[in-house]
Amino acid sequence: MTVVASYVYRDGQRVREAPLTPGGLALEPGEFVWIGLYDPTDAEIEILVDRFKLHPLAVEDALAAHQMPKVEVYGRELFVVARTAMKIDDRLAYGETHVFVGEDHVVSIRHGSARAHNHLRTQLEASPLQLKKGPDFVLHGILDFIVDAYAPIVDDVEDSVLEMEQRTLDAFLSRLEIRRLFTLRRELLKFRRILGPMEEVLGRLQSLDLPCIDPDVRPYFRDVGDHVRRVNSRLGGLNDILSSVFEVANLLEQQRQGLITRKLAAWAAILAVPTAIAGIYGMNFEHMPELRWEYGYYAVLGVIAAICAALYMTFKRTKWL
Repeated sequence: MTVVASYVYRDGQRVREAPLTPGGLALEPGEFVWIGLYDPTDAEIEILVDRFKLHPLAVEDALAAHQMPKVEVYGRELFVVARTAMKIDDRLAYGETHVFVGEDHVVSIRHGSARAHNHLRTQLEASPLQLKKGPDFVLHGILDFIVDAYAPIVDDVEDSVLEMEQRTLDAFLSRLEIRRLFTLRRELLKFRRILGPMEEVLGRLQSLDLPCIDPDVRPYFRDVGDHVRRVNSRLGGLNDILSSVFEVANLLEQQRQGLITRKLAAWAAILAVPTAIAGIYGMNFEHMPELRWEYGYYAVLGVIAAICAALYMTFKRTKWL
């Protein structure tokens, strides 16, 4: 059974459990039912379709579980899709929550999301004056619950990005760290592609005259939309930092390669002197300077050492070595 919780509410108070049977879902005037499902079976969906007359297209989307955030209107019913996110190491795993909202029912269906709505349900039941508003306020609670999970993810990613930024300034990035840099950047871009549609969903809920959404509940959706915008703005800043980290790492690597090249050139110039002199004296000529002098060998070595020392000091002063 994939029913996580199913209860009937009246005046903001839980009055009874509502099993997924024709008799269990019977409601009296002033009551609404909140049903929470996790990866439901086709049989369970059929019970809900028969009882609440859910639209076939919305049901098809809810079963497919590969939807972007959206809000659709089917007669007097809303169908809302929201995306959940969870950080695993340096990657983000996504799930979906589909919500059917009618005048007397809220049906939430989770796919791939490990965060159950039990805590949310307890929190809303502790505020009967708010829960009294009805299914639209429950929809707000679900969306707020999903969006609140975004901030810890951004905090965690931000710590990783700032740590990598400091690492770049202290030492050269390894191949593994560069790979991690690109992984984080790719994950942030994917996350932002989800936050954009989430903003549109909350914008429609707060500004449009939609069925099942009372005007006094719209400001609550605006508050959730503000949270999404703040998260999106922070992600934009982190993406800029990652880009700057990559640029700084690239510049430092170019500087290091240039320094190595200069050192190699300086040592090549120094070693060219003894190589040239030794090459000349290695030739088989009869008449060579100082060839028959007793101290000629030592004189040549002294000249080589003096010239190499002069070149070394010159390159040292110019910071080529």
